[in-house]
Amino acid sequence: MILEGKKVLVSGVLTPASIAFAIADLAQREGAEIVLTSFGRAMSLTERSARRMNPVPDLLEMDVNDPGQVESVARTLQERWDRLDGFVHAIAYAPPDALGGNFLSAPWESVEMAFKTSAYSLKAMAQAFLPLMREHGGSIVTLDFDNSTQAWPVYDWMGVCKAALESVTRYLARDLGPHRVRVNALAAGPLDTMAAKGIPGFEYFRDSWARRSPLGWKTTDRTPVARTACVLLSDWLPATTGEIVHVDGGYHAMGAELAATQPPD
Repeated sequence: MILEGKKVLVSGVLTPASIAFAIADLAQREGAEIVLTSFGRAMSLTERSARRMNPVPDLLEMDVNDPGQVESVARTLQERWDRLDGFVHAIAYAPPDALGGNFLSAPWESVEMAFKTSAYSLKAMAQAFLPLMREHGGSIVTLDFDNSTQAWPVYDWMGVCKAALESVTRYLARDLGPHRVRVNALAAGPLDTMAAKGIPGFEYFRDSWARRSPLGWKTTDRTPVARTACVLLSDWLPATTGEIVHVDGGYHAMGAELAATQPPD
């Protein structure tokens, strides 16, 4: 078990279809002791999802945009575990008027909320939890959708925020490396989740992805993403930091949709 004995926090679990749920569930099966975080009306969804895991992990309230709640979780983990080996940042949000073709018309207030929740929050969590990882090192994994070199239809300001998240990942890797804390982003292909359903035009990504991915892509299969996240959280990649790790069937490396061909004998 590659995470045996590890203490890991996982944010962003909503339903069992969540990417974060798949990561948390597999992390436990790989030996990690985990806690989940959620807040507000989503707490009840997260609690129901947690009951489907074995063992049922504890749930702590944390609105990542509330510094007091983030610090409270850090104090709770200090008292409970006295350390943290890693955390998963699976948090992103943009108001509806910052998505779906509203790039030019989106007001600053909506853009600010999207940036704070989807990019700055990674720094906020890293800063709060660093004292729990400073002595022994650790691993931070954030969920990305590769936006550093291209624009996507309908993704609009969330795309800008994900590009910012990639930059935050690199700067955190720079500053936390001396403490032996690794920071990496996992750029997954589109998966059918509650968050994805909130993106107008999500079906555009979902329906075309497999035609361009040389390995193919199933939008219902979270296992490849969960496995990669667990490897990043483990000690198996001790010299990897500041990376954007693609788990997308190879989509990012192709210039166009692939012609229909038979695999070589």
